Amino acid sequence: MQRSGRWLFSFSRSKRNQDSTSCDGHSQGSKFSRASTYARSEAGSTNLPTQNTHRSLTKYFSSSFISCFIPRTKKTRQGTNQKLQTIQTDDVSSTAGSKISTTSSNSRSVFKYSGSKTVSRDGTHPEEAQLSIAEISRATDNFSQENVIGQGGFGTVYKGKLIDGSVIAVKRAGKKLQNKAISAEFRSEIGTLSSIEHQNLVRLLGYLEDNEEKIVVIEYVGNGTLREHLDGTRGNDLELAQRLDIAIDVAHAITYLHIYTDHPIIHRDIKASNILLTENLRAKVADFGFARLAAEDPDATHISTQIKGTAGYLDPEYIRTYQLTEKSDIYSFGVLLVELVTGRRPIEQGRDLNKDRLTTRWAMQKFQQGEVVIAMDPRLRRSPASIRAVDEVMALAYACLASPRNSRPSMKRCAEVLWGIRRDFHTVQLTTAASQRAAG
Repeated sequence: MQRSGRWLFSFSRSKRNQDSTSCDGHSQGSKFSRASTYARSEAGSTNLPTQNTHRSLTKYFSSSFISCFIPRTKKTRQGTNQKLQTIQTDDVSSTAGSKISTTSSNSRSVFKYSGSKTVSRDGTHPEEAQLSIAEISRATDNFSQENVIGQGGFGTVYKGKLIDGSVIAVKRAGKKLQNKAISAEFRSEIGTLSSIEHQNLVRLLGYLEDNEEKIVVIEYVGNGTLREHLDGTRGNDLELAQRLDIAIDVAHAITYLHIYTDHPIIHRDIKASNILLTENLRAKVADFGFARLAAEDPDATHISTQIKGTAGYLDPEYIRTYQLTEKSDIYSFGVLLVELVTGRRPIEQGRDLNKDRLTTRWAMQKFQQGEVVIAMDPRLRRSPASIRAVDEVMALAYACLASPRNSRPSMKRCAEVLWGIRRDFHTVQLTTAASQRAAG
């Protein structure tokens, strides 16, 4: 193993059969995949994947997460003086073909924590790879400002490139932020990312923690954030169909967190700048620094001692009561839907004082007045199909922003409604195009 003091970063390599299994561990026929039969079925009758696969995985996750924060034990693994414990994951990173994320091992993939014996689910011992802090520093050109690609609740995010050419994203807490609050946030991020696996969630590749360094290494998603695309600083203008795809991707990711993890997870910082886009404009939800586990009782709430989140996206009932539930994520998702169809930020700081600076309030007023066309992003093409789709998205956003929050839909229901909106939008487009060809 490579060491630098007590710093040790470790993740292992293995290859998966990507043709037969989707990124969330289910077959490509899963009805919770964009390419699935879901799009051709009635939204209300959709059956999402079962929890069986994920429940078995989380038994590994929980023990691994605990073991990575306790002192290392004595040797048990042959040929080493250190125990290692692994948890099984599927490789869904953008570096799936690289040396850092894959090698041959009976189509198995593991992520290693310091703590106990290295054994994958099938009993094999895959090839391992470790990175020291020196290698991470070299990959980011000594954490050069030129490699900064973002800022998050946890710290600064850098783009890194390993010797073998693999590209990674490195999240590093600043030394001035090495305190108990950041340590708690670091553990929250690790605990959450290590226990989830979904194609629309950013994948954890490894981590490193020491008194002077807290680093998370995640898959690199290179096409910027949704906010950058809506601002026009990245790529071309997003078409309505692409925006609907992104909304569905995010709904899938949050549905997975709320329902298909062993314990429901509340993201509580859903926003456009936390939605990363791939080159194919697939959305991946990132920044789990504020994530919290929800209570087992669906009627229970989590009482928080500190409000976490971003202004403009925060559930007013969460602010008022300090009670956090999955419905708080639903509110934030409603704000995101308004962003997608208006192109505006939730709070427009530069707007005239005589005009409403709260985009959601302004947009909902236009929706209630039957004037969604005024609220539409000027860059979106106006057509009967697009206006109808935007009106339906606004109706869903209105439901997500409802008070009391118990009247808000579940995220699963949001995904179903969005599937229906997209299906109808495409149907109307095809019908209109056929009519125009016939008339021409």
